[in-house]
Amino acid sequence: MSIKKYVTTALTALTLSATGAVSGGDGGHIHDTDFSFESPFGTYDQAQMQRGLQVYTEVCSSCHGLQYVPIRTLGDEGGPSMSAEAVREYATQFEAPDTGPDAELGDTRDAIPTDHFPMSNDPNAPDLSLMAKARAGYHGPYGLGLSQLINGMGGPEYILSILVGYTGEEKEEAGTLFYENTAFPGGWISMPPPLYGEDVDFEDGHSNELHHEAEDVSAFLMWAAEPKMMARKKAGFIGVLMLTVLSVLLYATNKRIWAPVKKRAKEEAANS
Repeated sequence: MSIKKYVTTALTALTLSATGAVSGGDGGHIHDTDFSFESPFGTYDQAQMQRGLQVYTEVCSSCHGLQYVPIRTLGDEGGPSMSAEAVREYATQFEAPDTGPDAELGDTRDAIPTDHFPMSNDPNAPDLSLMAKARAGYHGPYGLGLSQLINGMGGPEYILSILVGYTGEEKEEAGTLFYENTAFPGGWISMPPPLYGEDVDFEDGHSNELHHEAEDVSAFLMWAAEPKMMARKKAGFIGVLMLTVLSVLLYATNKRIWAPVKKRAKEEAANS
């Protein structure tokens, strides 16, 4: 995926926030959640990824797309880790443009793993491919970012807080219905509650209460935005380890090279 596409997605998400569908974390109450992938050695929970995918597929995908996420990545290690057969079967529930000889006719076909997830069905529903990175849940003193240094960006926490932040109050302004939400800046959002709890039935028997559904889909959206997070953590750890070993070797080499010089200097100083 090109950098241009990533930047375009982030800018689109920020632009669409003006519609009231999604916004930044300023002014709302964000719940701090202990996700499995947050620590330096944390990893994605495979079972949680699969539950989050199910919530997205059965609920969120009716409006929101993941157009920059290839379906084949559902089988990659570190994410949902579905089998190749399961990925192929999952892909068939979506449609993709037919790029064959009759492509100009606008026909569609069943999607295959090499296709991407569909685009959003609603023009006011932002694409969720990078939403977990485009949103900042925590804000410290302006210009310092101290809270983000400690807590991280908090994108998944922001999504989770939005999903569970509806109070049930409604109001209508200028022909638009708004819903009170404790996590959304200003307290009112135009997106109706997407989850109510018990919206899906998980095969692993995990609780499908509202908070658990929201947590699972938030974790899945973090994976969608950062599918290679575990690989980056591993590479970073190996890099730090190699630099540590190199530093020790350089220190020992320096001591060995300069030892005769320092010894001779001490003898000359003693004889003078």
